[in-house]
Amino acid sequence: MPRYVALLGSINVGGNRLSMAELREAFEREGLEQVETVIASGNVLFEHEERPVEGLAEMLEWIVNDRFGFHSMVAVLNAAELRHAIEDNPFAADGDEAKVHTLFLDGEVDPAQFRVLVEDHQGRGRERLAIGPRSLYIDYVDGVGTSRLTGAFLERRLGRHGTARNMRSLARILAKLG
Repeated sequence: MPRYVALLGSINVGGNRLSMAELREAFEREGLEQVETVIASGNVLFEHEERPVEGLAEMLEWIVNDRFGFHSMVAVLNAAELRHAIEDNPFAADGDEAKVHTLFLDGEVDPAQFRVLVEDHQGRGRERLAIGPRSLYIDYVDGVGTSRLTGAFLERRLGRHGTARNMRSLARILAKLG
């Protein structure tokens, strides 16, 4: 059976507290197999019969909403897709692995909206930005905690919801995914 990773957004931030044991149990109840979490921030490895990842993402979003009462954007990737998200990030080679992120999105980025994002961000920070497939590559040069390039700012400009992971986390997830 194919192995996937689900990257859940909004887990263990704000009021959305959730133990990884509860999350694993909820996924197992829905028929996912070999469920394992990596890092306590909503990274779930699992096996499931092959089907389009969009359908899996919708199913997992429904599980989180139904079982835990909050919406979580979910990106589902196989090992090859995750490897490409790491290798294709143009900032990975010369950026700090803790500061270079891939923001996985719920759809493709419209190039016109990306230009608006870049223009609106001018003078707000030194972050570097690039478009990827259903993703945005971001180098938070001075760190995420001090950045004015927030999730809300990105979502308003792009019209997309997303969940971000840094290169260090993605490498750990890929190593476990296989």
